[in-house]
Amino acid sequence: MKFGILKDIKDGEYRVIATPAEISSLTNDGHEAFVQRGAGANAGFSDEAYSAEGATLVDTMQEIYSQCDFVAKVKEFESCEYGLLRENQIVFTCIHPAAHPEEVQALLDSKCIAFTAEDSHRYGSPNCEAAGKQGALMGLESLQSIHGGKGKFVNGLGGAPGVHALVLGGGTVGQAVTSVLCSLGARVTVMDINIGTLRSTAVQFQQRVFTQISNRYNIAKLLPSVDVVYNCVKWPKNATEFMIDREMVRSMEKGSVIVDISNDYGAIETFHETTHENPRYIEEGVVHYCVSNIPGAIAQSTSIAYAASVLPHFRSIMNQGVENACVKDGFLRRSLTAYKGYLTHEETSGIQKRKWVRPETILKIKDRPLDIAPPATATRSNDYYEEFQ
Repeated sequence: MKFGILKDIKDGEYRVIATPAEISSLTNDGHEAFVQRGAGANAGFSDEAYSAEGATLVDTMQEIYSQCDFVAKVKEFESCEYGLLRENQIVFTCIHPAAHPEEVQALLDSKCIAFTAEDSHRYGSPNCEAAGKQGALMGLESLQSIHGGKGKFVNGLGGAPGVHALVLGGGTVGQAVTSVLCSLGARVTVMDINIGTLRSTAVQFQQRVFTQISNRYNIAKLLPSVDVVYNCVKWPKNATEFMIDREMVRSMEKGSVIVDISNDYGAIETFHETTHENPRYIEEGVVHYCVSNIPGAIAQSTSIAYAASVLPHFRSIMNQGVENACVKDGFLRRSLTAYKGYLTHEETSGIQKRKWVRPETILKIKDRPLDIAPPATATRSNDYYEEFQ
């Protein structure tokens, strides 16, 4: 296959989907690799390093899309890319399809084969770990007086108490946040809806964290005494109420901080997305840090970890074909978003009220011994295309 790496063009994005190490593996498998010039520069990977591993350097995204059978990048497709997608072309990136109807329509119109990377990780995405660990530091930085925060130091000073942090969600992101905060000596409370998660979190951090069941009552009671809140919850896109509403934000002390790592509209009423160039705003007296691509701030570390995690998917697809790759890996199969004009992503069907077809059905592999993976989200849909009912 001809494999192409795009230079990401989202504002403030510095990561790259594959490093020279991954190019070496793919070219050793007998594939051709094409890299857009400058794709890895902001993460510390030179064009020369890619070339040394057998990649062909090209100048534009148009050349990547026109020449390559398989195209990969880190973040969502921008509108200027929609018309470049081709029929039967395989694309792999963080699509976040349920939240981007225009992007989904472009994928369907192109009749490409699209995988949404965020649903393909068996052990959690390295991007989630990166967002949590770097987000923890950004929250502490936002507490500084020079950024409008209350001016509190993480583990205190002689005679002055340290930071009390509330981590909402005990998954990969929440664990990453907690690991940094605990290492720096903060007082941490972790909330989750799963008592098993809370038990394992307490054990993981040697009982040095406090745990509570996550609900609006408990959150509201705790917020007035919390210095910084980290939202690490994947909030349902069809939720009918906020996890933290404006009144709850107003109850926090002036100069407190909210770091919304998950960046899901509907979770926190005062949320709006920000960028690395202008990362903070103050609302109801509370500093909000809501950068959507926090891992971009540590582009080299994240790129190395992330590229290593997706390389097995790339090799499986390119060496064995889409069908066989989806038989072997249920997490890859559930990430299939669009297949030759058909929607294959259940959450997107449920949220956007579109018809869909299960990947194993359209790939004609449902009678084969499939690797099983849990659904990526709780959203269900029975709105199938008539021809696949």
